[in-house]
Amino acid sequence: MELDLEGKHADRAYAMLSSLVTPRPIAWVTTLGPDGVVNAAPFSFFNVLGANPPILGFCPGDRGDGTPKDTARNIRLTHEFVVNLVDEKVAEAMNRTAASLPYGVSELQSAGLTTAPSSMVKPPRIAESPASLECQEWGTLQIGGNRLIIGLVKRVQVRDELFDPRTLRIRSEHFHVIGRMASPNWYCRTQDRFEMLRPD
Repeated sequence: MELDLEGKHADRAYAMLSSLVTPRPIAWVTTLGPDGVVNAAPFSFFNVLGANPPILGFCPGDRGDGTPKDTARNIRLTHEFVVNLVDEKVAEAMNRTAASLPYGVSELQSAGLTTAPSSMVKPPRIAESPASLECQEWGTLQIGGNRLIIGLVKRVQVRDELFDPRTLRIRSEHFHVIGRMASPNWYCRTQDRFEMLRPD
């Protein structure tokens, strides 16, 4: 089966890509509005993009009426954000923050979440998240109807038990993030893993 995502099947592009490119990590992004209200929203068009300098990217889409989502509006104004990662413990709370609330209303309160101060950016991180990446906007690319926000990772905050101070690595056996699967409602756990050594 061949699908033409530029022509005949263009209206199925989201459904096809979000079902095929899986699992996708989840960027649970916190930003600050002009009135100081903390906005939190999850995005699964997200990944790290490089390490020198450390950068990541995510794509917040628009609302149904074509206006930018609160996350994109806030980053345009402040140029700062925090990507909080999502493990099994906070999966349900993350899902609740996906609700469309009026601009200026914080999703954190309705989801029963708390914040912790960031060290390099003004938006706080989500205290219940296992790890948070404090970011400064490097730039935003508009590609058709897509908005790709690229962030420079200024600091990483991680739960103590997840970090091995001897090897300076994340203890992956304790880090149980979830992934986004096919739309609209599917997710996966990441505890079923296997190892393959790379060839020399």
